[in-house]
Amino acid sequence: MKELIARRAARLLQPGWVVNLGIGIPTLVAKYVDEGVVFLHSENGVLGVGPPPGPGELDVNLIDAGKRPITVRPGAAYFDSAQSFAMIRGGHVNAAVLGALQVDGQGIIANWAIPGELVLGVGGAMDLLSGVRTVIVVMSHTTREGEPKIVSQLTLPKSSLRPADYLVTELATFRVRDGGLVLDELVEGVSIDELKARTAAPFSTA
Repeated sequence: MKELIARRAARLLQPGWVVNLGIGIPTLVAKYVDEGVVFLHSENGVLGVGPPPGPGELDVNLIDAGKRPITVRPGAAYFDSAQSFAMIRGGHVNAAVLGALQVDGQGIIANWAIPGELVLGVGGAMDLLSGVRTVIVVMSHTTREGEPKIVSQLTLPKSSLRPADYLVTELATFRVRDGGLVLDELVEGVSIDELKARTAAPFSTA
């Protein structure tokens, strides 16, 4: 399921874009972008991130912002986190692919805190949502208990007032337009009735 979501999200990326990948499913997107077409950015200070390391490729000095091992493409650049966030805040990162715990019917996301659980803070999500030009959210359509994660109203803390531009799950791709969700594509084998039954926010089909 995660690979399906990542592969479909990668199709939304445009040649020449600088793209930041968040923690979790977003990191898998690196497997589905071609070298020299999309340039992957990590906010801990790398531009030119490659796919996850295979056997014999692990370098303990190369990690992403979530401390997961990465590879780098030829010509990759390294810089400090202040410069990295200046790139984000200055509008020099074209897109971010982010995970989420919930998304509401207007595309507002919650992706950093669960009440009652200890967290260290919002991290880079707020900067990415505010600074990049296109936000693509990737997540499972429901929780492990089968509860919808696309909801009419968030019950978890917002990450930003800026909505996502696209939402990709294992069932469908939505885009956010005029303050609402618009269905872009159904995954093969998924019916519109199934999608509606597992989505707790309204969406349009055109």
